[in-house]
Amino acid sequence: MFQRKLKLQKLLNQLINVDVLAPIVVGICVLILWDTLVRVSNLPPYIFPRPILVFKTLITDWNELFPSLLITLQITVVAFVAAAISGLLIAILFIQSKWIERSLFPYAVILQTTPIVAIAPLIILWFKNNTFAALIVCAWIVAFFPIVSNTTIGLKSVDKNLLNLFQLYKASPWQTLIHLRLPSAMPYFLGSLKISGGLSLIGAVVAEFVAGTGGAKAGIAYRILISSYNLQIPKMFAALFLTTGLGILIFIGLSALSDFILKNWHESVVKDEN
Repeated sequence: MFQRKLKLQKLLNQLINVDVLAPIVVGICVLILWDTLVRVSNLPPYIFPRPILVFKTLITDWNELFPSLLITLQITVVAFVAAAISGLLIAILFIQSKWIERSLFPYAVILQTTPIVAIAPLIILWFKNNTFAALIVCAWIVAFFPIVSNTTIGLKSVDKNLLNLFQLYKASPWQTLIHLRLPSAMPYFLGSLKISGGLSLIGAVVAEFVAGTGGAKAGIAYRILISSYNLQIPKMFAALFLTTGLGILIFIGLSALSDFILKNWHESVVKDEN
């Protein structure tokens, strides 16, 4: 009887999870406040639509919006993977020599601080025969710096005693990298992935705005742009909700990946069993 009550209590605790319940409650409150504000102010739909109208538009225009979202997702995923691989390799290159890091890191900073809106037209011009590749490059530029920066810090943040132990046993630089530096840098690398995942989406959307590509290969940003031009504000809000939802799913997925990799050994993930 006691065990049955204990199982029931655990089930209730899972259902009433503060991490899940709190954002849902806040979201519902925001929607209620939004709807009340529109009704009280008597705003027309072409200025500020009600949430129910946005939801209806999302359903009616799903066949148009969802394929565009998938195109943006393709650009985001390819750019993110490219940023993760290149960022990790560049970070490994930086720790090989301080001269290499001091010579190349400032250019990575310059590339990061240059507004993507300013250089996107030039990149699209260079890739005039392949707009998809141009959009990937733009999204990659936005996403790769956090990975380079955080992973470089992680590779340097090695326990000095362990590093001395590896040197004592005459471990090669490759062995030290594989068995010591990379595991130590893993939390930093995974943390940077959660940042760069959202940045990849932002870079893809901004690049699509600049490119303005339409037709069958139009991304979600093009749908937002055209909807605003035509004063189809409910449709624009629906596209924005899809983009925001995609960003949330990317963050949740990368957070789950980080927890899965770091579980049972890193302090940031190990749960208190008490």
